[in-house]
Amino acid sequence: MNNLEPRTLGGRTVIPLDEKNGTVTFAIKVAPRASRNAITGTLGDALKLALTAPPVEGKANDACIAFFARQLAVTRSSVTIVAGESSGNKRICVDGISAQQVRLRLGLS
Repeated sequence: MNNLEPRTLGGRTVIPLDEKNGTVTFAIKVAPRASRNAITGTLGDALKLALTAPPVEGKANDACIAFFARQLAVTRSSVTIVAGESSGNKRICVDGISAQQVRLRLGLS
């Protein structure tokens, strides 16, 4: 399996989710200026996220936060970018949710 193929286990997409003290952190790889906002697979240990927003003036970061808040049914303030604000490789932290809920709501299980 190469790094571009989705990692699966029993037919499920697998990425590491770090769960500590009521927060879940995971890696993403953002592809800005896409035709639609969607999770498009995995790249190594990260989710691949296509966003329509351009990577200028924080627009892609705002779109990323809004996307995960909507998909995970949490407030925007519960979603933060903890690493990679100026990079396509980011770490997302979500407060008030379990790793199991993240997997279910993102269709990873």
